[in-house]
Amino acid sequence: MSSTTTQTDRRSPLGSRDRVKTAIAAGVGTSVENYDFISYGTAAALYFGVVFFPAEDPLVRNLLAFSTLAVGFLMRPLGGAIGGYLGDRFGRKPVLVGAMIVMGAATFVIGLLPTYDQIGLAAPIILTVIRMVQGLAFGAEWGGAITMAYEHAPWHRRGMFAAIPQSGNPLGIALASAMFAWSSTLEGDWQWRTPFLFSSVLVIVALVVRSRLSESPEFQEAQAQGRTAKNPLLKTLREDWRSILRVIALRVVESFAYYSTATYLLNYLSERDPSLRPVALGAITAASIVAIGMTFLMGSLTDRIGRKPIYVGACIAAIAFAFPMYLLTNDGVPALVVAVFIVGIGVIHASLTGVQGSLLTEQFQTATRTSGASLGYQLAAAIGGFAPLLATALVGVFGWPGASILYMVAGVIGLVGILATRETFGRAERERVRALVDAAR
Repeated sequence: MSSTTTQTDRRSPLGSRDRVKTAIAAGVGTSVENYDFISYGTAAALYFGVVFFPAEDPLVRNLLAFSTLAVGFLMRPLGGAIGGYLGDRFGRKPVLVGAMIVMGAATFVIGLLPTYDQIGLAAPIILTVIRMVQGLAFGAEWGGAITMAYEHAPWHRRGMFAAIPQSGNPLGIALASAMFAWSSTLEGDWQWRTPFLFSSVLVIVALVVRSRLSESPEFQEAQAQGRTAKNPLLKTLREDWRSILRVIALRVVESFAYYSTATYLLNYLSERDPSLRPVALGAITAASIVAIGMTFLMGSLTDRIGRKPIYVGACIAAIAFAFPMYLLTNDGVPALVVAVFIVGIGVIHASLTGVQGSLLTEQFQTATRTSGASLGYQLAAAIGGFAPLLATALVGVFGWPGASILYMVAGVIGLVGILATRETFGRAERERVRALVDAAR
C-alpha cells in the first residue's frame, strides 16, 4: 500500500475502521475511572469522616473528609499535564492503558486500608497519599480517551462519538452509586470497603478492552509527517493559553454542577435526615442512568445544531436551578429528592458533558490537543473538587443559601465562558464537512 493511500485511510472523513470499537472502549475505560474516582467522593460524604477523621463536631469531620477529596482534584492538573504531554508526544493509547492500571491499583488499596481506630493518624495520611495517586491517574486519562474517540470518528459525527466516552462518566457514577446502595446493607466496614475492592473486576475488563485499540489516525499522520511537538505542553501554554482559560470556564460549571449535587447535597440530606441516605443514593443512581442517554443525545445533537447553543442553555438552566434544588429538598420529601437529583445530574450536568467531548477538543490542534484539553479540563476539575468543601463552609455561615449561591456563581462563570467561545461546528462548517463526507462515500 502506498504512503498516499495510508494517509488517506488515516484521515478519511468517514473515520477509521475502528471508530465504533474505539469509542466504546474509551467509554468502558472512562466508566471504570469514574467509578473509582466517584467512589471516593461517595465514601467521603457518607463514611470517611467517621472512619478516618473522628472529630466530635460533624462540621469539622466533614470538612476534613472533603479536604482529602479536594486533594485528589488538586493532583488532576498535574496528571493532565503528564498524560497530555505523553499522549501528544508518544501516542494516545499508552496513556489510556497506563492510567487505568494506576487508578485501579490505588482504588483497590483504599479498600484494604486500616482505619483511624486501628493505626491512628497514619490512616488518614495514607488515605491522602493514595487519593493523590488517584488524582494523577484520573487527570491523565480523560484527554486520551476523548481524543481517541474524536480522532477515530466520522467528521460529521464527532460530537456523537466524543459523547460516547463522556457517557462513560454517568455509567461509572451509576455503578458506584448502585454498589454503595447495595453495600449499605452490609455490616461494619464492609459498607465502604466492598465498592473499592470490587473495582479490581472492572479494571481487568477495561484493560482487556483498551489493550486491543489501534492508535489515533490523526496522531499517526502527524507523527509520520513530523508534525508532533517536541514539548507539546510548553507549546500549548505558549500559544493556546487563551483556549485553556476558556476550557477552564466551560468546565467549572459542569464540575460544580456535579459535585455540588452528588457529593455535597448527598451529605447535606444525610446529615439532616439519615433515613434519606438510601433514597438519595438511589436517586443518584437513577439520575446517572438518565444521564447516560442524555449525554449521548446532547453530543449527537451538537452535530446537527452546533456545540454552542446547547451549552448556553445548560448554563442558564444551572443558574435557574441553584435555589430550587434546596427549596425542593429541605423538607425531605422522597419524591422531590429524587426529582432534584435527576434534574441536576441527569439533565443539567449531562447536557454539559455531552457537549464537552467535541467542544473542548476542538479548541486545539492535533499536535497539542491532548495537552491543551487535558490541562484546561483538569485545572477546572481541581477548582470544582473544592465545591463540597466550599459549600460546607458557606452553609456553616449562611445556611443552605450559601450552597445555592456557590452553584449559581459556577453557572455564571460557565455562561460567560461559552459566550466568549467561538462556535466550532456552525452551519458553514457543518456544510463543508458534509460535502467532504459525501465525496468520500
